Amino acid sequence: MATDELSTVFAALADPTRRAILSRLRQGAATVGELAEPFAMSRPAISQHLRVLQNARLIERTTTAQWRTCTLRTEPLDDVSDWIDRHRGAWNERFDLLDERLRELKERSADA
Repeated sequence: MATDELSTVFAALADPTRRAILSRLRQGAATVGELAEPFAMSRPAISQHLRVLQNARLIERTTTAQWRTCTLRTEPLDDVSDWIDRHRGAWNERFDLLDERLRELKERSADA
């Protein structure tokens, strides 16, 4: 498993169930039962997904009496967004160069 924080967050986000849980938490805190409701899977499976999200620091879990509540934490998503923004320029530049090269090759083949 990934050891750096960014890799841990990307790994957590790779699963559609975990992304759906995070989307639900955008509306506000929710109990484990509320988060499990839309999924056709066992509570232990949901708990495993929540553990992965908690390890990635994407959620915070609190317990009050018998209620276990989860809350979204956005700081790791900000870190992911910053990383993507830093690399987006280089990626776009490379794609622009590739487009230019493909146009040149197409023009050469049309002239031949």
